Amino acid sequence: MDFSKMIDEISATAGKASSPDDYEWNGLMYCGTCHTPKQCILSNGMKVNCLCACATERREAERQECIELARRQRIEQMRKVGFPDYEMQFCTFDRDDKSNAELSRVALNYVSNFNKMFLESKGLLLYGTVGTGKTFISACIANALMDKGYPCLVTSFARLCNTITGLYEGKQAYIDGLSRFDLLVIDDLAAERDTEYMGEMVQNIIDSRYRSGKPLIVTTNLTGAELMHPADVKRQRLYSRLFEMCFPYEVKGTDRRKKKLNDDDSRMRLLLGLE
Repeated sequence: MDFSKMIDEISATAGKASSPDDYEWNGLMYCGTCHTPKQCILSNGMKVNCLCACATERREAERQECIELARRQRIEQMRKVGFPDYEMQFCTFDRDDKSNAELSRVALNYVSNFNKMFLESKGLLLYGTVGTGKTFISACIANALMDKGYPCLVTSFARLCNTITGLYEGKQAYIDGLSRFDLLVIDDLAAERDTEYMGEMVQNIIDSRYRSGKPLIVTTNLTGAELMHPADVKRQRLYSRLFEMCFPYEVKGTDRRKKKLNDDDSRMRLLLGLE
């Protein structure tokens, strides 16, 4: 709502009898609902219109509604930018089945303590076998932080590298521009093509995030042994930087994707009369 227009409306309407229950007392108009004055006397003796208590409450409710609408619109825009993969917008904690209770607790605590995490530039390195919910829970964290007003980006190394490779110029500017996000979530470390060019690209992305001083969450299907004992010096440097920036947490559990495929297969066989 235009607040200057609001003031004009107050001036035009305050003090007038808007209800048959309004009444005049001691030369001032009073509200028949809340019984507070709709007019007041200034120090110079001039009588002016003012808002009664219930009108003030209505105006405040309208103001809060405008603020909340603006907040929701800002968050909606954050999600459009922060989730290149549209489906990830629906990865939220209320959809978490909590089959891995410890992982859920870790993620919720990270969100609760994000102010400290942000100040200390601390992220998470979620590693473990495929299908254990690393990507889902990372998107849950980002969604929850966007609800709090923190701009986040959830993407993958492959997507970032493809985007950067496709740029004719401004590659480094694009990478450095990722620092505008308070949290950067990058999925599937080591799933990108294993070439020297891609390795340098990934290292550049990580180093740029390190320089920004902002938190990073990385997921990977690498094992703890592979992270601790990389095959070459370049990976050793990369993983060492990640350990400096992120708290490593092994995500254990059964392959949820495989379970879903088995459940879907059983359901389809039943529907098709194959069982």
